[in-house]
Amino acid sequence: MKRVAVLKGGMSSERDVSLVSGEECAKALRTEGYEVTEIDVAPNLWEQLNDADPDVIFNALHGEWGEDGRVQGVLDLFGAPYTHSGVMASALAMDKHRSKAVLRDIGITVPKGALVPRVSASEDHPMKPPYVVKPNAQGSSVGVYIVKDKNDAPADMADNEEMGDLVLVEEFIPGRELTVAVMDGKALAVTEIIPNTEWYDYEAKYADGGSTHVVPAKIPDEVTELCKTWALMAHEALGCKGITRSDFRFNDINDDLTDIVNKIVMLELNTQPGMTPTSLAPEQAAYVGLSFSQLCRWIVEDASWPR
Repeated sequence: MKRVAVLKGGMSSERDVSLVSGEECAKALRTEGYEVTEIDVAPNLWEQLNDADPDVIFNALHGEWGEDGRVQGVLDLFGAPYTHSGVMASALAMDKHRSKAVLRDIGITVPKGALVPRVSASEDHPMKPPYVVKPNAQGSSVGVYIVKDKNDAPADMADNEEMGDLVLVEEFIPGRELTVAVMDGKALAVTEIIPNTEWYDYEAKYADGGSTHVVPAKIPDEVTELCKTWALMAHEALGCKGITRSDFRFNDINDDLTDIVNKIVMLELNTQPGMTPTSLAPEQAAYVGLSFSQLCRWIVEDASWPR
C-alpha cells in the first residue's frame, strides 16, 4: 500500500483554506486505498516528513511557504515524489508581476500594471482609477483593494504590512470572471464565476453561497477556445506540473467578437488550486467525468521527483 503524506495548513494567511483542502484530499485518498498521514506543516517540516516516511507527498498548501517555491525546495531536498509544480514554476507563477511578463511575451493579454511601494500607493494614486492594488505574491484575493475613483485612495493600506513593501497596481478589468483548469496536457473546461458579493473576493471564494459556478460557462465558443488555449499555453510556458487553474476576465459589453483577443485578459495562474469537491478545478474534473477521489488519485500517480 502506497504511503501518502498530505501537507496542509502551514504558516500563510491562507492556512484555513489549506486545512480544508488537505482534509478533503486525505479523505478521498483513503477511499482510493492509500495509507494517508496528514501533516499540519510547521517549521520542522523535515522532521515531520521523516516521521511520516512517505512514498509520495501530496502538497495541499496554499499561499506563502506553500506554493511559492520554498516548500518545493524542501521537497526537492527530501527526495520523495511530490505533487503539483516544482520550485521554478511555483516561484514564478506566485510572482504575479514577473509571471505576467512571461505570459505577455508568448502573446497572452494581461492587465497593465507595475510594482509600487505600498506606502506611496496609499498616499497618492499610482495610476488613473479605476485600478486594483494587491500583494504581488499571495492568492485567494487576500489584501486586495479596488480603487474606483480619485476620492477612493486606500489610506489604510499603509499599515497593512502583510501585503509586503511592494504591491502590484493593475488597471481594473471589467467583465465576467472565467477560470480554466489544466491537467494531463489538456484544458478541461471554462467555468464562469458569478460572485454574490460586489466582486470575487475572499468571501465570495470560500463562504457558503459566496458565488455561483456555471460549468460550462455560457459564452461564445470563440471565447471558450481562446481561454482554454491560453490556460494551456501559460501552464507550459511557466513550466507547471500536475493541475493548475488560470483566471480570466471577459469583457462582453457588446457582441462584437472581431477583436476577441482584447476582450479577454488573463489575471493569473494558480499552481495550487483549491481542492475540495466543490472547488473550481475539481468541479471541472467532474464535468469531464473524473470524481474527486479519482482526481486525487491522478494527482498522486502524477507525482515525481524532481519536479
